Amino acid sequence: MKSSTETREARSAEAGHWGKDTRSDLHVALEPRDSRGFEITLESRVAPYYGDSIVAQTKQVLESLGLKHARVAIHDEGALPFVISARIETAVKRLGLTTLRKALPEQFPLPQPSAQDRLRRSRLYLPGTEPKYFTNAGLHGPDAIILDLEDSVHPAEKDAARILVRNTLRAVDFGGCERMVRINQLPMGLEDLAEVISESPDLVLIPKTEHPQQVAEVDRMIGKLKHRHKIDRAIWLMPILESALGIENVFAIATATANVAALTIGLEDYTADLGVTKTPEGRESLYARSRVVNAAKAAGVQAIDSVFGDVGNVDGLRRWAESSRELGFEGMGCIHPSQIAVIHDAFTPSQAEFEQALKIVAAFEEAQQRGLGVVSLGSKMIDAPVVERARKLVARSRAGARATLKRPEQ
Repeated sequence: MKSSTETREARSAEAGHWGKDTRSDLHVALEPRDSRGFEITLESRVAPYYGDSIVAQTKQVLESLGLKHARVAIHDEGALPFVISARIETAVKRLGLTTLRKALPEQFPLPQPSAQDRLRRSRLYLPGTEPKYFTNAGLHGPDAIILDLEDSVHPAEKDAARILVRNTLRAVDFGGCERMVRINQLPMGLEDLAEVISESPDLVLIPKTEHPQQVAEVDRMIGKLKHRHKIDRAIWLMPILESALGIENVFAIATATANVAALTIGLEDYTADLGVTKTPEGRESLYARSRVVNAAKAAGVQAIDSVFGDVGNVDGLRRWAESSRELGFEGMGCIHPSQIAVIHDAFTPSQAEFEQALKIVAAFEEAQQRGLGVVSLGSKMIDAPVVERARKLVARSRAGARATLKRPEQ
Protein backbone atom coordinates (compact mmCIF):
# COMPACT_ATOMS: atom_id res chain seq x y z
CA MET A 1 0.00 0.00 0.00
CA LYS A 2 1.24 3.49 -0.85
CA SER A 3 0.18 6.71 0.83
CA SER A 4 1.48 10.18 1.48
CA THR A 5 0.51 12.91 3.90
CA GLU A 6 3.15 15.53 3.08
CA THR A 7 3.94 17.50 -0.03
CA ARG A 8 6.53 15.85 -2.20
CA GLU A 9 7.74 19.29 -3.28
CA ALA A 10 6.68 22.86 -2.78
CA ARG A 11 3.84 22.63 -5.30
CA SER A 12 2.44 19.12 -5.05
CA ALA A 13 0.43 17.02 -2.60
CA GLU A 14 -1.05 13.55 -2.28
CA ALA A 15 -3.90 11.91 -0.44
CA GLY A 16 -5.50 8.48 -0.16
CA HIS A 17 -4.20 4.95 -0.70
CA TRP A 18 -3.66 2.48 -3.51
CA GLY A 19 -2.17 -0.97 -3.94
CA LYS A 20 -3.12 -4.64 -3.81
CA ASP A 21 -4.46 -4.51 -0.23
CA THR A 22 -6.59 -1.39 -0.80
CA ARG A 23 -10.32 -1.43 -1.50
CA SER A 24 -12.94 1.29 -1.98
CA ASP A 25 -10.30 4.02 -1.96
CA LEU A 26 -8.12 5.96 -4.35
CA HIS A 27 -4.82 7.81 -4.35
CA VAL A 28 -4.57 11.27 -5.86
CA ALA A 29 -1.39 13.19 -6.64
CA LEU A 30 -2.03 16.85 -7.38
CA GLU A 31 0.23 19.52 -8.87
CA PRO A 32 -1.37 22.91 -9.59
CA ARG A 33 -0.10 24.94 -12.52
CA ASP A 34 -0.66 28.40 -13.94
CA SER A 35 -2.33 27.53 -17.24
CA ARG A 36 -3.54 24.80 -19.65
CA GLY A 37 -6.51 23.63 -17.59
CA PHE A 38 -6.62 20.13 -16.13
CA GLU A 39 -4.40 17.23 -17.17
CA ILE A 40 -5.86 14.11 -15.53
CA THR A 41 -4.42 10.59 -15.79
CA LEU A 42 -6.40 7.69 -14.37
CA GLU A 43 -5.47 4.12 -13.56
CA SER A 44 -8.45 1.97 -12.56
CA ARG A 45 -9.73 -1.55 -13.12
CA VAL A 46 -13.16 -0.05 -13.77
CA ALA A 47 -11.93 2.67 -16.13
CA PRO A 48 -13.86 1.20 -19.15
CA TYR A 49 -17.10 1.59 -17.19
CA TYR A 50 -16.62 4.52 -14.83
CA GLY A 51 -13.47 6.26 -16.06
CA ASP A 52 -15.31 9.17 -17.70
CA SER A 53 -17.42 9.80 -14.61
CA ILE A 54 -14.35 9.72 -12.32
CA VAL A 55 -12.54 12.23 -14.51
CA ALA A 56 -15.64 14.43 -14.72
CA GLN A 57 -16.08 14.36 -10.95
CA THR A 58 -12.40 15.20 -10.47
CA LYS A 59 -12.77 18.31 -12.61
CA GLN A 60 -15.97 19.33 -10.84
CA VAL A 61 -14.42 18.94 -7.37
CA LEU A 62 -11.28 20.87 -8.31
CA GLU A 63 -13.34 23.70 -9.76
CA SER A 64 -15.59 23.83 -6.68
CA LEU A 65 -12.45 24.20 -4.56
CA GLY A 66 -11.21 27.09 -6.67
CA LEU A 67 -8.66 25.39 -8.95
CA LYS A 68 -8.62 26.01 -12.69
CA HIS A 69 -5.32 24.47 -13.77
CA ALA A 70 -3.67 21.32 -12.37
CA ARG A 71 -1.93 18.08 -13.23
CA VAL A 72 -3.68 15.17 -11.48
CA ALA A 73 -2.71 11.48 -11.29
CA ILE A 74 -5.34 9.12 -9.88
CA HIS A 75 -4.97 5.46 -8.91
CA ASP A 76 -8.47 4.19 -8.25
CA GLU A 77 -9.27 1.10 -6.19
CA GLY A 78 -13.06 1.15 -6.46
CA ALA A 79 -13.71 4.41 -4.62
CA LEU A 80 -17.27 5.71 -4.44
CA PRO A 81 -18.00 9.37 -5.24
CA PHE A 82 -17.98 10.54 -1.61
CA VAL A 83 -14.49 9.06 -1.18
CA ILE A 84 -13.23 10.58 -4.42
CA SER A 85 -14.38 14.01 -3.27
CA ALA A 86 -12.78 13.58 0.14
CA ARG A 87 -9.40 12.51 -1.22
CA ILE A 88 -9.23 15.32 -3.77
CA GLU A 89 -10.28 17.91 -1.18
CA THR A 90 -7.61 16.62 1.20
CA ALA A 91 -4.90 16.96 -1.44
CA VAL A 92 -6.00 20.49 -2.29
CA LYS A 93 -6.04 21.54 1.34
CA ARG A 94 -2.62 20.00 1.94
CA LEU A 95 -1.37 22.45 -0.66
CA GLY A 96 -2.84 25.28 1.40
CA LEU A 97 -4.87 26.49 -1.58
CA THR A 98 -8.23 26.63 0.20
CA THR A 99 -9.45 26.46 3.79
CA LEU A 100 -13.13 27.39 3.75
CA ARG A 101 -14.40 25.68 0.60
CA LYS A 102 -15.66 22.10 0.75
CA ALA A 103 -16.42 19.46 -1.86
CA LEU A 104 -19.61 18.00 -0.45
CA PRO A 105 -21.16 14.88 -2.01
CA GLU A 106 -24.85 14.42 -2.57
CA GLN A 107 -26.60 14.21 0.80
CA PHE A 108 -28.46 11.07 1.85
CA PRO A 109 -31.62 11.90 3.85
CA LEU A 110 -30.88 12.05 7.57
CA PRO A 111 -32.29 9.23 9.70
CA GLN A 112 -34.65 9.97 12.56
CA PRO A 113 -32.91 11.63 15.54
CA SER A 114 -31.64 9.30 18.25
CA ALA A 115 -33.42 9.17 21.58
CA GLN A 116 -31.23 9.78 24.60
CA ASP A 117 -32.10 6.36 26.03
CA ARG A 118 -32.13 4.38 22.79
CA LEU A 119 -30.82 0.81 22.71
CA ARG A 120 -27.00 0.77 22.70
CA ARG A 121 -26.02 -2.88 23.19
CA SER A 122 -23.27 -2.76 20.56
CA ARG A 123 -21.22 -0.08 18.86
CA LEU A 124 -18.90 -1.10 16.03
CA TYR A 125 -15.63 0.82 15.62
CA LEU A 126 -14.68 1.82 12.06
CA PRO A 127 -11.28 3.45 11.42
CA GLY A 128 -12.00 6.93 10.10
CA THR A 129 -9.58 6.74 7.17
CA GLU A 130 -10.59 3.30 5.82
CA PRO A 131 -13.60 3.66 3.50
CA LYS A 132 -13.68 -0.07 2.74
CA TYR A 133 -15.44 -0.62 6.09
CA PHE A 134 -18.12 2.02 5.74
CA THR A 135 -20.70 1.05 3.15
CA ASN A 136 -21.51 -2.42 4.52
CA ALA A 137 -21.19 -1.64 8.25
CA GLY A 138 -24.94 -1.29 8.77
CA LEU A 139 -25.59 -4.72 7.26
CA HIS A 140 -23.93 -6.36 10.27
CA GLY A 141 -26.72 -5.04 12.48
CA PRO A 142 -24.91 -3.20 15.32
CA ASP A 143 -26.96 -0.75 17.34
CA ALA A 144 -24.38 1.92 16.50
CA ILE A 145 -21.34 2.50 14.33
CA ILE A 146 -18.40 4.65 15.45
CA LEU A 147 -16.49 6.58 12.82
CA ASP A 148 -13.21 6.84 14.69
CA LEU A 149 -10.91 9.85 14.40
CA GLU A 150 -8.74 8.98 17.38
CA ASP A 151 -6.59 5.92 18.08
CA SER A 152 -7.18 4.06 14.80
CA VAL A 153 -5.98 7.03 12.71
CA HIS A 154 -2.28 7.80 12.23
CA PRO A 155 -1.39 11.33 13.42
CA ALA A 156 -0.39 12.33 9.90
CA GLU A 157 -3.79 11.25 8.53
CA LYS A 158 -6.02 13.20 10.93
CA ASP A 159 -6.83 15.87 8.34
CA ALA A 160 -7.81 13.26 5.75
CA ALA A 161 -9.92 11.32 8.24
CA ARG A 162 -11.95 14.40 9.24
CA ILE A 163 -12.91 15.13 5.65
CA LEU A 164 -13.67 11.49 4.87
CA VAL A 165 -15.80 11.05 8.00
CA ARG A 166 -17.69 14.26 7.20
CA ASN A 167 -18.49 12.98 3.71
CA THR A 168 -19.40 9.55 5.09
CA LEU A 169 -21.94 11.03 7.51
CA ARG A 170 -23.41 12.93 4.60
CA ALA A 171 -23.51 10.21 1.96
CA VAL A 172 -23.68 6.73 3.54
CA ASP A 173 -26.86 5.01 4.69
CA PHE A 174 -26.15 3.06 7.90
CA GLY A 175 -29.70 1.80 8.18
CA GLY A 176 -31.00 1.76 11.73
CA CYS A 177 -27.54 2.24 13.30
CA GLU A 178 -26.88 5.22 15.50
CA ARG A 179 -24.15 7.34 13.85
CA MET A 180 -21.37 8.06 16.34
CA VAL A 181 -18.04 9.86 15.94
CA ARG A 182 -15.11 9.48 18.32
CA ILE A 183 -13.16 12.72 18.23
CA ASN A 184 -9.57 13.20 19.31
CA GLN A 185 -8.47 14.26 22.75
CA LEU A 186 -8.94 17.98 23.34
CA PRO A 187 -7.92 20.43 22.01
CA MET A 188 -7.53 18.55 18.70
CA GLY A 189 -11.06 17.24 19.10
CA LEU A 190 -12.42 20.75 18.59
CA GLU A 191 -10.99 20.68 15.05
CA ASP A 192 -12.82 17.41 14.48
CA LEU A 193 -16.09 18.94 15.65
CA ALA A 194 -15.67 21.92 13.34
CA GLU A 195 -15.50 19.53 10.38
CA VAL A 196 -18.14 16.89 11.20
CA ILE A 197 -20.93 18.54 13.21
CA SER A 198 -22.39 20.11 10.06
CA GLU A 199 -23.47 16.58 9.05
CA SER A 200 -25.40 15.93 12.28
CA PRO A 201 -23.84 12.84 13.88
CA ASP A 202 -26.15 11.36 16.49
CA LEU A 203 -23.53 11.11 19.22
CA VAL A 204 -19.96 12.24 19.91
CA LEU A 205 -17.59 10.18 22.03
CA ILE A 206 -15.09 12.21 24.07
CA PRO A 207 -11.90 10.21 24.71
CA LYS A 208 -9.72 10.37 27.82
CA THR A 209 -12.21 12.47 29.78
CA GLU A 210 -10.90 13.42 33.20
CA HIS A 211 -12.78 16.61 34.12
CA PRO A 212 -16.36 17.83 33.64
CA GLN A 213 -14.96 20.98 32.03
CA GLN A 214 -13.88 18.90 29.02
CA VAL A 215 -17.45 17.73 28.48
CA ALA A 216 -18.79 21.25 28.92
CA GLU A 217 -16.29 22.59 26.37
CA VAL A 218 -17.32 19.99 23.78
CA ASP A 219 -20.98 20.69 24.47
CA ARG A 220 -20.50 24.46 24.03
CA MET A 221 -18.64 23.94 20.76
CA ILE A 222 -21.35 21.65 19.42
CA GLY A 223 -23.99 24.19 20.43
CA LYS A 224 -22.22 26.95 18.48
CA LEU A 225 -21.82 24.74 15.42
CA LYS A 226 -25.44 23.60 15.54
CA HIS A 227 -26.54 27.24 15.59
CA ARG A 228 -24.21 28.08 12.68
CA HIS A 229 -25.47 25.19 10.56
CA LYS A 230 -29.12 25.53 11.64
CA ILE A 231 -29.24 22.04 13.18
CA ASP A 232 -32.27 21.50 15.41
CA ARG A 233 -31.78 17.84 16.37
CA ALA A 234 -30.01 16.44 19.42
CA ILE A 235 -26.33 15.49 19.31
CA TRP A 236 -25.61 13.39 22.39
CA LEU A 237 -22.32 12.92 24.23
CA MET A 238 -20.59 9.82 25.59
CA PRO A 239 -17.50 10.59 27.69
CA ILE A 240 -14.90 7.81 27.77
CA LEU A 241 -13.22 7.28 31.16
CA GLU A 242 -9.67 6.07 30.57
CA SER A 243 -7.66 7.05 33.65
CA ALA A 244 -7.74 6.84 37.43
CA LEU A 245 -8.50 10.56 37.61
CA GLY A 246 -11.40 10.19 35.20
CA ILE A 247 -12.89 7.43 37.34
CA GLU A 248 -12.59 9.57 40.47
CA ASN A 249 -14.48 12.40 38.72
CA VAL A 250 -17.02 10.19 36.98
CA PHE A 251 -20.24 11.55 38.52
CA ALA A 252 -19.27 15.16 37.85
CA ILE A 253 -18.48 14.17 34.27
CA ALA A 254 -21.83 12.39 33.89
CA THR A 255 -23.71 15.49 35.05
CA ALA A 256 -21.63 18.13 33.24
CA THR A 257 -24.42 18.69 30.69
CA ALA A 258 -27.91 17.38 30.02
CA ASN A 259 -26.64 16.17 26.62
CA VAL A 260 -24.66 13.30 28.14
CA ALA A 261 -26.48 10.12 27.09
CA ALA A 262 -24.04 7.50 28.34
CA LEU A 263 -20.71 6.85 30.01
CA THR A 264 -18.19 4.30 28.88
CA ILE A 265 -14.75 3.13 29.94
CA GLY A 266 -11.57 2.46 27.95
CA LEU A 267 -9.79 -0.39 29.68
CA GLU A 268 -6.56 -0.42 27.68
CA ASP A 269 -5.70 3.12 28.69
CA TYR A 270 -7.12 2.70 32.19
CA THR A 271 -5.02 -0.37 33.02
CA ALA A 272 -1.96 1.32 31.47
CA ASP A 273 -2.57 4.31 33.76
CA LEU A 274 -2.72 1.96 36.75
CA GLY A 275 0.36 0.07 35.55
CA VAL A 276 -1.39 -3.29 35.73
CA THR A 277 -2.00 -6.09 33.26
CA LYS A 278 -5.42 -6.30 31.63
CA THR A 279 -6.78 -9.80 32.28
CA PRO A 280 -9.63 -11.70 30.60
CA GLU A 281 -11.50 -11.81 33.92
CA GLY A 282 -11.20 -8.06 34.52
CA ARG A 283 -10.41 -8.23 38.23
CA GLU A 284 -8.08 -5.24 37.94
CA SER A 285 -10.86 -3.03 36.53
CA LEU A 286 -13.84 -4.23 38.59
CA TYR A 287 -13.74 -1.21 40.89
CA ALA A 288 -13.59 1.25 37.98
CA ARG A 289 -16.32 -0.45 35.98
CA SER A 290 -18.56 -0.59 39.05
CA ARG A 291 -17.91 3.13 39.66
CA VAL A 292 -18.94 3.92 36.10
CA VAL A 293 -22.18 1.93 36.43
CA ASN A 294 -23.06 3.51 39.78
CA ALA A 295 -22.35 7.05 38.57
CA ALA A 296 -24.32 6.49 35.36
CA LYS A 297 -27.35 5.20 37.24
CA ALA A 298 -27.14 8.07 39.73
CA ALA A 299 -27.00 10.56 36.85
CA GLY A 300 -29.80 8.87 34.91
CA VAL A 301 -27.68 7.95 31.88
CA GLN A 302 -26.55 4.66 30.34
CA ALA A 303 -23.46 2.71 31.36
CA ILE A 304 -21.64 1.14 28.39
CA ASP A 305 -18.71 -1.22 28.86
CA SER A 306 -15.37 -1.28 27.01
CA VAL A 307 -14.46 -3.51 24.07
CA PHE A 308 -13.28 -7.13 24.31
CA GLY A 309 -10.04 -7.15 22.34
CA ASP A 310 -9.55 -10.87 21.61
CA VAL A 311 -11.66 -11.28 18.48
CA GLY A 312 -11.01 -15.02 18.20
CA ASN A 313 -12.09 -15.84 21.77
CA VAL A 314 -15.86 -16.14 21.38
CA ASP A 315 -16.37 -17.93 24.71
CA GLY A 316 -14.33 -15.28 26.50
CA LEU A 317 -16.41 -12.55 24.87
CA ARG A 318 -19.63 -14.24 25.93
CA ARG A 319 -18.46 -14.58 29.53
CA TRP A 320 -17.33 -10.96 29.60
CA ALA A 321 -20.58 -9.66 28.11
CA GLU A 322 -22.75 -11.69 30.49
CA SER A 323 -20.69 -10.49 33.46
CA SER A 324 -20.92 -6.94 32.13
CA ARG A 325 -24.71 -7.09 32.05
CA GLU A 326 -24.76 -8.50 35.57
CA LEU A 327 -22.71 -5.49 36.73
CA GLY A 328 -25.33 -3.15 35.29
CA PHE A 329 -23.88 -2.21 31.90
CA GLU A 330 -26.33 -1.90 29.01
CA GLY A 331 -23.92 -2.63 26.17
CA MET A 332 -20.29 -2.67 25.09
CA GLY A 333 -18.05 -1.85 22.18
CA CYS A 334 -16.93 -4.23 19.45
CA ILE A 335 -14.00 -4.16 17.08
CA HIS A 336 -15.20 -6.83 14.63
CA PRO A 337 -18.64 -7.63 13.18
CA SER A 338 -18.38 -11.23 14.42
CA GLN A 339 -18.74 -9.94 17.99
CA ILE A 340 -22.11 -8.26 17.45
CA ALA A 341 -24.43 -11.27 17.69
CA VAL A 342 -22.72 -12.58 20.84
CA ILE A 343 -23.01 -9.16 22.50
CA HIS A 344 -26.66 -8.76 21.55
CA ASP A 345 -27.48 -12.19 22.90
CA ALA A 346 -25.74 -11.46 26.21
CA PHE A 347 -27.41 -8.07 26.72
CA THR A 348 -30.90 -9.20 25.69
CA PRO A 349 -32.93 -10.90 28.44
CA SER A 350 -33.70 -14.55 27.80
CA GLN A 351 -37.22 -15.75 27.11
CA ALA A 352 -37.39 -17.26 30.59
CA GLU A 353 -36.32 -13.98 32.19
CA PHE A 354 -38.87 -12.11 30.10
CA GLU A 355 -41.72 -14.43 31.02
CA GLN A 356 -40.81 -14.32 34.72
CA ALA A 357 -40.71 -10.53 34.64
CA LEU A 358 -44.18 -10.44 33.05
CA LYS A 359 -45.49 -12.66 35.82
CA ILE A 360 -43.99 -10.40 38.48
CA VAL A 361 -45.54 -7.29 36.98
CA ALA A 362 -48.94 -8.96 36.56
CA ALA A 363 -48.93 -10.34 40.12
CA PHE A 364 -48.00 -6.98 41.62
CA GLU A 365 -50.60 -5.06 39.61
CA GLU A 366 -53.25 -7.53 40.75
CA ALA A 367 -52.11 -7.09 44.36
CA GLN A 368 -52.30 -3.31 43.99
CA GLN A 369 -55.87 -3.56 42.83
CA ARG A 370 -56.60 -5.56 45.98
CA GLY A 371 -54.94 -2.91 48.15
CA LEU A 372 -51.81 -4.97 48.96
CA GLY A 373 -48.31 -3.49 49.00
CA VAL A 374 -46.51 -6.79 48.55
CA VAL A 375 -47.42 -10.16 47.12
CA SER A 376 -45.77 -13.55 46.86
CA LEU A 377 -44.99 -15.34 43.63
CA GLY A 378 -44.02 -18.89 44.39
CA SER A 379 -41.68 -18.71 47.36
CA LYS A 380 -40.54 -15.12 46.73
CA MET A 381 -42.00 -11.90 48.04
CA ILE A 382 -42.57 -9.15 45.47
CA ASP A 383 -42.49 -5.48 46.40
CA ALA A 384 -42.07 -2.23 44.47
CA PRO A 385 -38.27 -2.42 43.82
CA VAL A 386 -38.58 -5.96 42.45
CA VAL A 387 -41.39 -4.83 40.16
CA GLU A 388 -39.42 -1.82 38.94
CA ARG A 389 -36.55 -4.12 38.00
CA ALA A 390 -38.97 -6.45 36.20
CA ARG A 391 -40.53 -3.59 34.26
CA LYS A 392 -37.11 -2.42 33.07
CA LEU A 393 -36.27 -5.96 31.96
CA VAL A 394 -39.53 -6.22 30.00
CA ALA A 395 -38.89 -2.87 28.30
CA ARG A 396 -35.32 -3.86 27.43
CA SER A 397 -36.41 -7.23 26.08
CA ARG A 398 -39.05 -5.64 23.86
CA ALA A 399 -36.59 -3.03 22.60
CA GLY A 400 -34.14 -5.79 21.70
CA ALA A 401 -36.87 -7.72 19.89
CA ARG A 402 -37.83 -4.63 17.86
CA ALA A 403 -34.20 -4.05 16.93
CA THR A 404 -33.85 -7.66 15.78
CA LEU A 405 -36.94 -7.34 13.57
CA LYS A 406 -35.45 -4.22 11.96
CA ARG A 407 -32.03 -5.80 11.36
CA PRO A 408 -31.14 -6.05 7.66
CA GLU A 409 -30.85 -9.43 5.99
CA GLN A 410 -27.45 -10.98 6.71
